[in-house]
Amino acid sequence: MTTTPARGAGIDRLNAIYRAGVLGRRPAVPADFGELERRAKKVSSAKAWAYVAGGAGEGRTVRRNRAAFDQWAIVPAMASAPGDRDLSVELLGARHASPLLLAPVGAAALMKDDSDLHIARAAAATASTYVMSNQGCSPMEECAAEMGDASRWFQLYWSKDEGLVDSLIQRAEAIGAGALVVTLDTTVLGWRPQDLNLGSLPFSRGIGIAQYTSDPRFQEIVRERLASPSEKPSVEVTLGAVRTLLDMSRNHPGDFWDNVRSPQPRASVETFLDIYSNPGLSWDHLATLRERTSLPVVLKGILRPDDARRALELGVDAIVVSNHGGRQIDSSIASLDALLDVRAEIGPEPTVLLDSGIRTGADVFTALALGADAVLLGRPYVYGLALAGQRGVEDVIRNVVAELDLTMALSGTRDVGSIGRGHVVESRS
Repeated sequence: MTTTPARGAGIDRLNAIYRAGVLGRRPAVPADFGELERRAKKVSSAKAWAYVAGGAGEGRTVRRNRAAFDQWAIVPAMASAPGDRDLSVELLGARHASPLLLAPVGAAALMKDDSDLHIARAAAATASTYVMSNQGCSPMEECAAEMGDASRWFQLYWSKDEGLVDSLIQRAEAIGAGALVVTLDTTVLGWRPQDLNLGSLPFSRGIGIAQYTSDPRFQEIVRERLASPSEKPSVEVTLGAVRTLLDMSRNHPGDFWDNVRSPQPRASVETFLDIYSNPGLSWDHLATLRERTSLPVVLKGILRPDDARRALELGVDAIVVSNHGGRQIDSSIASLDALLDVRAEIGPEPTVLLDSGIRTGADVFTALALGADAVLLGRPYVYGLALAGQRGVEDVIRNVVAELDLTMALSGTRDVGSIGRGHVVESRS
């Protein structure tokens, strides 16, 4: 695993961009989030943008995630900047080059074909840990092959089928995942008006189910379904239905024309929609993880202090304070606000990551100062993917890490461990 500390990342990035500017070259990926978002929207389809950028309900949680960061101001210390900074962090027994990990983002092929392979290569090139999505568009084995020995974790959605849960865990172990990240907050899909207004769910077209169609247990379930004598539901034949069938066939493994003639793609989609997530997920389910894997276990989606305490009592190795980027519950507590309460409840020792609302290097600094050990970056790198594929993801990562490094330099912090509550105050404006 590549763990080269990001020393001088900020100055290096500034020099690279400004030297290119001397030659008349401007960055393909904007350095500010606002322009990055605007340009990504221009190159995205309506369905892709609704899924990736959209939030639950009226979007209050998405806005609240950002407003929470606006409530804090960084207080820099003068004449105390070290010459070099060390951005590396220790997480779950492994050294990571920076406190920035790539969050799992499902159905990213909406934004760019072979999305997960682009992301995997970009993560490896920037020494950034990639949390592979359970709702990915390429099998985890193919992504791992693109990464060499670079760091990766795997996200798990708890299926209704326990055999499938075990199979996905075993595959994550086999690809050398450094942790199993169990997502708790998507036992059912939230109310997402932007998708609903378009009648669009990528999984219904076979987008974002590659971890399933590549899984031996899932394939077994599909075969059993096809062999069942139960009555098959009729499908109204419309132009939209034909297009969906073609999408299913295109996104299913194997030859396109063979898939068009086969019931397999449709059966796979229907099976996925039936079993992909368990709405009855409980703490009793989670208590079985220690018997099922030797991987470090991370629970993602914790917002309440009592849930954080219960997770640690269960023996998990880390938690992720997250509201799923505002995509599941409208008017939920902001992740950054929840971080303060969670950290106060469990103390300084347990490993806590923050997800939802991170846009810039200054955001990363603020999250670290308020108690996060590391953060997960989501939408920004997917916007970079939309603009320039692998290179776009790399540019977004390098920009965020560079700004973090420069913020540390200008705030007088030598390493991530020295960033603390004394570096931020509640804003008065």
